[in-house]
Formats: sequence, C-alpha cells, structure tokens
Amino acid sequence: MSTRPTESLTTSEPPQAGVPFDAHGIEPIDAESRDCSPWELFWIWCGANIAPINWVLGALGITLGLSLVETLVVVAVGNVIGCAVFGAFNVIGHRTAVNQMVLGRAAFGLSGGVIPGLVQFLLTMGWVGVNTWVVLDLVMAMLAEFGMTGGMWLKVVVAAVIMAAQLGLALYGFYAIRSFEKYTVPATALVMAVMTVLALVSTDVHWSLAGQVMTTGERFTAITQLLTAIGIGWGLTWIPYASDYSRFVRVTASSRSVFWSSSLGMYVPTVWLAALGACLASAGGGSDPSALVVGTFGVMAVPVLLLLVHGPIATNILNLYSCSLAALSIGVRAARWKITLAAGMVASMVLAVFVEADSFAHAFDNWMVSILVWISPWAAVMLVDYAWVRRGVLDVAGLYLPAGESSYARWNKAGLISLAAGIVAGWAWQYGLVPAMQGPVATALGNTDFSWLSGSVVAGGLYWILSRRTITSAA
Repeated sequence: MSTRPTESLTTSEPPQAGVPFDAHGIEPIDAESRDCSPWELFWIWCGANIAPINWVLGALGITLGLSLVETLVVVAVGNVIGCAVFGAFNVIGHRTAVNQMVLGRAAFGLSGGVIPGLVQFLLTMGWVGVNTWVVLDLVMAMLAEFGMTGGMWLKVVVAAVIMAAQLGLALYGFYAIRSFEKYTVPATALVMAVMTVLALVSTDVHWSLAGQVMTTGERFTAITQLLTAIGIGWGLTWIPYASDYSRFVRVTASSRSVFWSSSLGMYVPTVWLAALGACLASAGGGSDPSALVVGTFGVMAVPVLLLLVHGPIATNILNLYSCSLAALSIGVRAARWKITLAAGMVASMVLAVFVEADSFAHAFDNWMVSILVWISPWAAVMLVDYAWVRRGVLDVAGLYLPAGESSYARWNKAGLISLAAGIVAGWAWQYGLVPAMQGPVATALGNTDFSWLSGSVVAGGLYWILSRRTITSAA
C-alpha cells in the first residue's frame, strides 16, 4: 500500500492558459499540478474566516448572557483544540492528494462513503445560504446609509445579484480560488486591523461586563453552548473541506508546515474577529453584523461594508467548490454548472430562513449545533481509521476501484455503525435552542451541551474496538 497516487489514476491535466475552468475533479492530484505553497494555504483558510459572520461568534457569547472575559476565554481556548484537529485533516489531504469525501471511502466503504458525502453536499449549500445572508445584511445596511430602501423586493434583487456573482466565481475552481485569496486577503486583513483599532478606540467597550444574572449551573450551560457552537465547534465544522484544498500543496512541503499554515489560517482570524464582535456587543451593539458595523463606524461604515463583503463571498467560493467535489464523490454525473445551480437554489432557501429569523445569533447557533452532531463523530471515525487503524498508510488506488477489485469493502460496517452511534450520543448530550435539539442527557445534567465530545468519544472509541476485532479475526 502507498500514500501516493499511482500514475494510472492521475488523469487530470494541469490547467491550460486557454481553458478557463479548473479541469481537476476527484482524482488524486498529480505532482506537477500541486504547486500551492503552505503560505498560500494559510491565505485560503484565513480568507474564509475574515468575514463579519465571525463577529457573530463573539457576539453570541454576550447574547447567551456570559461576561466579556468568559466569552473571550472560551473562544480563544476552544479554538486551539478545534483548529488543531482541522490542521491534522489538512495534513492527511496533503499526504494522499485526495479530496475529503473520497478519503471517507476507507472508513465507511466504497458505497458507505456516499452517506457522509451526501450530507456534505447538502451542508455546503446550506453554508452558502448562511454566508449570503451576511453579505445581504451588510449591503442592505450600506444602501440604507445612502437613503435607499425598498423592503423585501430590494432584498430579493440584491440577494439574486450576490448569489449570481458567487456562483460565477466558483466555476473557476481551485487555482482561481488560490489566486483570489492570495491577492485579496492581505489587503482585507489590513483593513480589518485598522477597523479593530478604530473600533476599540471609538467604542465604549465594557471590559468588566458581568453578563446576565445567572446561577452557576446556568452559566456553565451557557459556556458549554458557546464552546460547542463557537469554541471547539468552529474549527470542527471546516474539517469536511480540509483535504479539498491541502491536496494541492506541493509534495516537497513538510507535514509540519501544512499543519501550522492551516491551523493558524483558521485560528488567527476566527479568534481575532470573534473577540472584536464580543467587544462591540458588550457596548450594546447587538449581534447583527450590519448593526455592529454601522453602530461602531457610522457614516464611515459605507467603505468598510464594501470591503467586508469580500469575506462572505470568499467563503462561499470554497463552499461551492467543495459542493461540486462532494457531488462527484457520491457519483453524481452532471456538469459542474448544473451542480452549482442546484446549490444556489438550496442556498437561497436557507437564506430565506435566516432572513425571516428574529435573531440571527440564535438562528446561527441552531445551525452550528445541528451540523456538529454529525461532523464530530464522522471526524472521529476518519481520524481513528487513518492514524491508528491504518497507521497513516492508505491504498489510494483502491479508493477509486470498483468493489471486488479494491482492498476496501463496499460497506464498512464498523465505520457506519460507529457513525450512527456517535450521532445518537451527540444528540443525547446536545442542548440547542429548539426542543428537537435538546437531548435527554443534556437536559438531565443541567442543560449542558457536550455533543461534540460525546459524539466523538463514542464514535471513535467504538470504531477502534470494532476495527481491532475485525483485524484480529482476519489475522
């Protein structure tokens, strides 16, 4: 077995100057096409998180009633764990040159891998809707500063224009994404740095904000909810995308450089902007992204909003690209533009839900908690399979062969059973903002939320036990 793809599988050709679209699909990326540097990978993940939506991450802590210091500590410490795990998955993608959902065939089976692939396909479309709401909210606030108001019809027109722009950009694939992030993110980061200084100087940040009056149990509950939705949870939600981009990093790059570039690319902007959002929310700015900007910068918010629109669009380009890879991974045979169009339609429906929500922060918390229920156990099974069961060695060629010719089974029962058990365990210790997301263990233990932990431990531990039994019986 080998961690490198065989020559017969590298059917994709490097993009030609006269071909506008990235020709790579889900086949392993050949060495000649892997020209991305670790520094460029850093900008990809950094660009995906220098966005106003991350302000909501910090503002949610204040919304839940926590103090400013508590919010900052949870976000900073929690993301150390989440981003470290995210970095590990980037390393796996770099070593194998295979996208994330195809890698799942090793842990769940050649056909079993379709199940998480389908979930990722739907998940990416949902994220496009969430991020588009943020862009829409910012643009509407910007237009209001110019006295342009048109109610729902204006929102529909603006949303359609934004969605069309995102869909068009996503068609150009990885190389366009890499270039877009490489040249635009540094400038955006500089603007955000200036904004941070201005915000802290011009805003009456309540550093001593104690939060709402709550019992010890209620405060602990709020901390666990914030940790799930924002702290550890934020890095974990990006794991299904990791290998889609790290597979393009040049072969000569070290695993250490890939780990740090991806981990820090996720950690730095997430914690930075979440801290800024918490500080602004402590001054009474609310949790709505546009309200935070306009309330802090006033008339100067107009140029700021224009630049901040870059963030959500940059994130959605990644979502739409990974959406097309997930579709190819589960066997969809359609032109990329058709997949992109379908993604845009579903994303528009998710967008409509957020537009109608009374509180974006609460709606966002519901969204985060619901997707972590499956991502945590899925990631645990994937990590245990690669690092401990297979000890970092995959039969890459076998991932693409039909059942009977491949070293992998059509259905890996151990992986699927473990995933199902992990999802149940995660739901049992989940405490969301709606009754359906409030599990019996969570409610019995004071409404705490450790869904990410219970799902990971149960799924990872069970997969280790079942896989070891299989290996022992086959020996």
